[in-house]
Amino acid sequence: MNISLIGVPMFFGSDKKGADFGPKKLREKNIVEVLNRNNHTVYDCGDIYVENIKDQQKYDYHSTMKYLKPIVEVNRNLSHQVYSALCSKSFPLIIGGDHSLGLGSISGVSKYYKNIAVIWIDAHGDINTHETSPTGNVHGMPLAAAMGLGYSDLTDLYYKGIKVKPENVFIIGARDLDDGEKELIKEHNMTVYSTEDVQRMGVKKMMEVIHSKLKDNEIDAVHLSFDIDCIDPEFVPGTGTPVRHGMNVIEAKYILKYLMETELVKSMDFVELNPKLDQDDKTADLCIDLLAWTFGYLQ
Repeated sequence: MNISLIGVPMFFGSDKKGADFGPKKLREKNIVEVLNRNNHTVYDCGDIYVENIKDQQKYDYHSTMKYLKPIVEVNRNLSHQVYSALCSKSFPLIIGGDHSLGLGSISGVSKYYKNIAVIWIDAHGDINTHETSPTGNVHGMPLAAAMGLGYSDLTDLYYKGIKVKPENVFIIGARDLDDGEKELIKEHNMTVYSTEDVQRMGVKKMMEVIHSKLKDNEIDAVHLSFDIDCIDPEFVPGTGTPVRHGMNVIEAKYILKYLMETELVKSMDFVELNPKLDQDDKTADLCIDLLAWTFGYLQ
C-alpha cells in the first residue's frame, strides 16, 4: 500500500521542548526504510511548517491557551495534507510532535469519510476545553475539539462542525483524567478504558467489544491516534508527560495488530516522542519497533 509520511515538528501543545525533534529522530532511525521492508511504498512528504514562536509570546493569542494561533495554523495545514493524501488513495501516517496535532489529522480524515471513529490510545483523555484545562496546554484539548466541544478556533478547524461523534470515540489506556474530562465522559456516555480496565478485561475481550461497536455504528474508517505515553514509563522514558502504571509493550502491540487486521484503520498519528528526554534512544528504538509491527499487518 501507499503511505504518506507527514512530520509535525511541534511542541507548542505540550509547552515542553523536545517533542518537536520526534520526526527528525524517527527519520534518523530509518523509518522510511523500515516501512518499505513491509512491502509498502512510502512517500516522505516532509514536515508541516511550524512558525518559530518565542516563549514569551505563548499567551499573545489567547489569555489561557498557550500558542493558540500557531497550533491552529499547523493543524489547518495538516488537515489539508491528510485530506489530500486520502484523495490520492494513500495512508496518512503522521509523526509528531505533540498530540495537539490530532485535531488536524481527524479534521482531514473526517472531510474525506462520512462516518469515522477515532481510537485514541493515550494515558490522558485529551478532552479538556479552554474552560476546564488546568494547564492551558492545547495537547490536552484536541479530542474534545474534534467532538465540537471548546473554543471555536479549534472546533471549526478546516471546516465548521463536529468531526467525530462522541459515541464513535474510544479512549484506551487513560489513567490521568482531569475533573472536567470526567464530567464530559459522563455527560456524553463516552467509551473509555483505563489501563486497569485493559488488564482486568484482557486486551482480546476489550478489542472484540470495540470492534463490535464499530460494526454496529457502521463506521466507514477509523483514525488511530497513538500516544507513546500509553505505555508504562519503564519502557518509554522519552516522553513529556509520563504516567506510571501504563500498558506493557505486549498489550500495546496486541491492540495495534488487532486494529490493523480489521482493515478499518485508514490513518494514524504517532506522537509525543521527546528525544531530549530519552535514554540512549530506548524510546526511539521502541517507536520504530512499534511502527514496523503495526504496518507489518497492513498490506
